[in-house]
Amino acid sequence: MIDEITVLDLHGLLAQPSAPLVLDVREPWELALACLPSTVNIPMGQLPDRTHELDATRSIVVMCHHGNRSRQVAIYMKQNGFSRVINLSGGIEAWSVMVDPKIPRY
Repeated sequence: MIDEITVLDLHGLLAQPSAPLVLDVREPWELALACLPSTVNIPMGQLPDRTHELDATRSIVVMCHHGNRSRQVAIYMKQNGFSRVINLSGGIEAWSVMVDPKIPRY
């Protein structure tokens, strides 16, 4: 089972000094359309070769477009030693609707 966080809850956490790392697993073309500042981008297909770039002890919120790819990535990460991984429910789409309508929807 993977924990989920809403965009509203994440928005509040990002203002805290101990904010989680936000891992965006979308493709570069998607980031060009819409993205959050201060995220780390590792596309889903590259993650197996790049998990060493992430701190397994840090809280990590995984995001994508709607929350489906990120859920799969969060499960993968949990199975590979990342104990503090959380899926962003609704992804960038929910963020655009509920937090920042200036971020384009696609």
